[in-house]
Amino acid sequence: MAIELTDDLLALERKAWAEQQDGALTVESAHAVQAAITAHAEATGQNRYAVEAALKAAVRHG
Repeated sequence: MAIELTDDLLALERKAWAEQQDGALTVESAHAVQAAITAHAEATGQNRYAVEAALKAAVRHG
């Protein structure tokens, strides 16, 4: 089953990844991404770790 990612989830991860690349990732940004991943996984019945892996792959290697 393919993992479906929302535009909001992708935007949060892109922001956090850009901050990480600049050495400026904040706890708030990291927490926002993790909370959104968990909420998305619960809402869609998907494995939380699979959602995170798919999100990182889409943003970092897309």
